[in-house]
Amino acid sequence: MEHTKKITNILTKFPESLLIGIGGSLMAIHLTLFWRDEDIVSVFLFFLFCANVWSLLKEKRHSLNLESGLISSLLGFLLLVLVFINSIYKINFTILLALSPLISAIALALIASGFQGLKQYWLELLTICFFSLRTLIPFIQRIDISLITAKFSYVLLWYTGFDVSRSGVVINLPTGSVEVYSGCSGMVAILDTLSLAVLFLFMFELTWKQKILVPSVAAILAFIINGIRVCLMAILVAEGDKQAFDYWHEGDGSLIFSMITAFIFCCFCWFLLSINQRKIQQITDN
Repeated sequence: MEHTKKITNILTKFPESLLIGIGGSLMAIHLTLFWRDEDIVSVFLFFLFCANVWSLLKEKRHSLNLESGLISSLLGFLLLVLVFINSIYKINFTILLALSPLISAIALALIASGFQGLKQYWLELLTICFFSLRTLIPFIQRIDISLITAKFSYVLLWYTGFDVSRSGVVINLPTGSVEVYSGCSGMVAILDTLSLAVLFLFMFELTWKQKILVPSVAAILAFIINGIRVCLMAILVAEGDKQAFDYWHEGDGSLIFSMITAFIFCCFCWFLLSINQRKIQQITDN
């Protein structure tokens, strides 16, 4: 009986250092998986999301209840085993594979604080949930905005003086045509920028109008920059420059547009924060 009681105590109460070790291992596993798939954007975003979660936990670490129950601890370990097996053998359970970061976070929360303690981590779990939405890109891409992107790029080319026509999602120039597939429609870019917007909303105090404005600007900005990218693709095809087309379409050039979008959005966020800071300063001075 005493031996069983000792095992139960080990399973139901974990030192903070052990939880940090498990969390660090899970982070390393997911970063490795994203790096292995050459998904640099996911590596960058996952690191930012984890840094934000760590910051949130650090602020309230002294008020956290780190006592779990036997059933919740065993369930948490079972979920972790599932994640570890999936990372090794890459078993495609579809939704399980896509939601692996969220499942890992829930498992760690169960091990740390049990079912009743999950409410302590609602903001952290919500943060990881938003990141997991990006891992559902294969499902979200079924929302096809290719026609809207093609129309927008056509208008940009037409207003800049190109002899351009459009047939559905195909943009035609006199010496070449380009078809806007769902993968190039900008949905991925919109999701990536919305991920940054979510981080910004979680990290800073904003008015309710600004909370609506920030994700709206993120989505619109990503769509516009991607539309400009499609215009560039059409021009390169018309000029017959396949090497340049491949570079900007699938090579490192495609990441440059993501960096431009992120930079402009960060500048917008900085501008918004500076406005809020000036308002606070004026209130303080008065």
